[in-house]
Amino acid sequence: MNMGEKVVESKKKLLPQRLRCSVQNYDWGKVGKESHVARLFSLNSGLDIEVGRSYAEIWMGTHDSGPSFIVDSGKMGGESVTLSSWISENPSVLGKKVFEEWGNNLPFLFKVLSVAKALSIQAHPDKELARALHDSHPSIYKDGNHKPEMALALTEFEALCGFVSLQELKDVLCSVPEIVELVGNVDADQVIHLDEHAVVERVKTVLRSIFTQLMSAEKDTVYEVVSKLKGRLTMEKKVRQLTNKEELVLRLEKQYPNDIGVAAAFFLNYVKLNPGEALYLGANEPHAYLSGECMECMATSDNVVRAGLTPKLRDVPTLCSMLTYKQGLPEILQGIPLDPYTKRYSPPFDEFEVDCCVLPQLATTVFPAISGPSIFIVTSGQGTMQTESSSKEELKEGSVIFVPADTQITIACISDLQLYRAGVNSKFL
Repeated sequence: MNMGEKVVESKKKLLPQRLRCSVQNYDWGKVGKESHVARLFSLNSGLDIEVGRSYAEIWMGTHDSGPSFIVDSGKMGGESVTLSSWISENPSVLGKKVFEEWGNNLPFLFKVLSVAKALSIQAHPDKELARALHDSHPSIYKDGNHKPEMALALTEFEALCGFVSLQELKDVLCSVPEIVELVGNVDADQVIHLDEHAVVERVKTVLRSIFTQLMSAEKDTVYEVVSKLKGRLTMEKKVRQLTNKEELVLRLEKQYPNDIGVAAAFFLNYVKLNPGEALYLGANEPHAYLSGECMECMATSDNVVRAGLTPKLRDVPTLCSMLTYKQGLPEILQGIPLDPYTKRYSPPFDEFEVDCCVLPQLATTVFPAISGPSIFIVTSGQGTMQTESSSKEELKEGSVIFVPADTQITIACISDLQLYRAGVNSKFL
């Protein structure tokens, strides 16, 4: 029997599976017990939180760089079974439509992030570029998939994303002399003299030119000019109120001294999300998460092209050539209520959506059966979970559950329960 026949003909109803998840200790993560990721990972894994260690991300899914494991898999000798291999053995858990589109691969990767200092200025390639980068540099770009993503704020969450408007960029060039010093008068004048009614493609061409010039500046020049920018803003702070962007630039310079990303912040929108707000990013859009804690969901990929605010490898030519150069603020999602307790965040991507459920004490809610898989994580509180064919199981902070397609879940709260569900976008299903 082939995989397709397995999906269609499987008679065995598979139950939800508890997952033990992987953690990433990137240096931008919050440290020790200050990190919500550390607390959730410790509760999920049973491991102690290490004092002084950064806990940046929990990964929930099937990506090889941070796999999840089935708890109590029943294998002899306590051998761990990855969620990926379990799905390969039981492809019916994905549902027929998901299997037909993505094979026996979970199409989304779910994460929790605890951000202490800025992540790199980066973008994620579209599918065509991802395949080309993976083929030519597999040790750097580890898969051939695209990586649209969404961040849903757990705390106040700051990010840089997308290019500022043409008028704001003109204001930057007129008020931040250090930027003109980095890009040169020719590129600066091209922007300043652009008509606000100019053809969009003309604006993008000019923006591509000036941003490439900025990001490609010589290291010695960057060192000198960013030092000058820091000195000027530090002096001016004594006599006037700095703008939010100027304050951010000084903060970034402390985190990444003399980095071109400090100057690049002037080109990007500075966005602050309140808890419960989300933003999404398509392929080839520049962004950098700055601080706070969030749920993050994306297509299953770890492809990142970086160009600033990072000690990691930078690929400036690829980043500058791949960007869309669209201008304007990102759309902020507030969530659509599904019932009194649950909101849904649906970005314009097939691979994923996220639900947030906040249950008060003694309340109960039902997640109806859907034709695709889901992953649930409990971020606070305590409760129970039950399917139509299983007894009640305990849910508590740090619990992570994989739920197969076509499985109805009933959640009951014992004490102020908050959980998140990631699944394939219902518009696709």
